[in-house]
Amino acid sequence: MSRGGKRTGAGRPAGGGTYGETTRPVRIPLSQVDRVLRFVREKEYALPLYAAGVSAGFPSPADDYVESALDLNEHLVREPAATFFVRAQGESMVGAGIHDGDLLVVDRSAEITNGKVVIACINGELTVKRYTRRDGKVRLAPENPAYKSLSLHEEDDIRMWGVVTNVIHPL
Repeated sequence: MSRGGKRTGAGRPAGGGTYGETTRPVRIPLSQVDRVLRFVREKEYALPLYAAGVSAGFPSPADDYVESALDLNEHLVREPAATFFVRAQGESMVGAGIHDGDLLVVDRSAEITNGKVVIACINGELTVKRYTRRDGKVRLAPENPAYKSLSLHEEDDIRMWGVVTNVIHPL
């Protein structure tokens, strides 16, 4: 009699589990098991998205129709492996809608082009500024007239960490 390996008729029938789908084993760090199970059971990140827009001017009749479930990761994160979050400090970018304490979504894979808001490390210090390139000169510009632009020079240790793609801030 052979031992081990796949046996005909053994195991749970395909699609017979809680979710009605075939399954496969996955290795999960023990510290993350509860989080993964909560996500699967409760669809933790899928929140209702209503079909009707909300008027920012005059009120309009309410529409109780839920269009679908909304996973914020699908809207805020373009490249999961290249995305990180960082909290803004200071008031130099208020003109761009970035306030002290806001959560910034940063994509390391996004192309840094003229006019993009970027996270940069200059001589060991992180900053969030608007990237500008004009006449071959690169500057990091604030969005607050009380602050000065940073001109970048060859002797500076400059590392661009990524492009800010979204800002999350409380009201």
